Amino acid sequence: MTATPLFPGFDGLMTLSRREGVDIRPTLLRVLTDLYVQANSHSGDEERQFIELTSRLIEEVDDATRAAVRARLAVYPATPAEILNKLGLRRSDPGQIVPVASAIPTFPAETPPLKAPTEAQLRMASNLSMRPNDAAEISDMFFAASASERALILHNLNATPLKASARIPAARAARAIETLEMAAFAEDSENFILELGDALILPTRIAAQVVNDPGGEPLAAAMRALDMPSAVFQRVLMFLNPEFGSSVHNVYRLSRLYDRLSERSALVMLAAWRGSTMAVTRAKYRPSLYDDERNRARTAPAQTRPAVQPGTAPAVRTGTDGSGR
Repeated sequence: MTATPLFPGFDGLMTLSRREGVDIRPTLLRVLTDLYVQANSHSGDEERQFIELTSRLIEEVDDATRAAVRARLAVYPATPAEILNKLGLRRSDPGQIVPVASAIPTFPAETPPLKAPTEAQLRMASNLSMRPNDAAEISDMFFAASASERALILHNLNATPLKASARIPAARAARAIETLEMAAFAEDSENFILELGDALILPTRIAAQVVNDPGGEPLAAAMRALDMPSAVFQRVLMFLNPEFGSSVHNVYRLSRLYDRLSERSALVMLAAWRGSTMAVTRAKYRPSLYDDERNRARTAPAQTRPAVQPGTAPAVRTGTDGSGR
């Protein structure tokens, strides 16, 4: 082949590289490819010349050069079929112009193993009443759960047969909502906790855990138990903890949860918090229960009776001088 319109003097350069000991084949292949893809179409002679020259170089260059050329020709619509085959490229269907690389094999994602339901979860799905130990486990499970798991727990509480706490009287709830909103505006978390515990009949420990929870879902349940308006709840979120309320994501997420949260779910969770307090109190004063006192009385040693009973032995009369006369 004499003149090469695409790359004049190609054979002379190859001869020069072999004589001088300089391997310019990677550079030649890159330049030849760049020149070929610059034109939108080629004549039959240009395509045959490109196939001949490129086929000689593809097998002789390093992997990095071959990969670079493969990437350029993979997106070029006029790449000859012979070069596509040499580079391991293919067209997805005969009507498609742009060649595509072989599909990367995909493997099915491993599904996480299902956790066996705990005893508290089974009780929540049954008709058993909420005992103090069950209430404590439900409360602990709720506080330890993630944000999505907490939303699911609150959603499921609405359909459980567990007994909910009684509604807070409307007058008391209205007074509490006003006080809580004022405390939130003042960023007074201490008075907020005291008022919340007093309104929901919760110990200070539980009320503080509800208010200081970093996720905010317990606070949403507590405010729903008071039937706080949604707009007031949003203001409480923004002002009570400015660092937490400055996040638009946090306020929006909890506002959506609050609007979907039913009053029954909140009152059932309130019953769980109250019941968990009873479980802690029982564990604290366990030695003072009547059953323990009865068991302790059984193990006490029996009192020994005196050998001589009163009235069984004759009295000894003594004189004034103690001589027995």
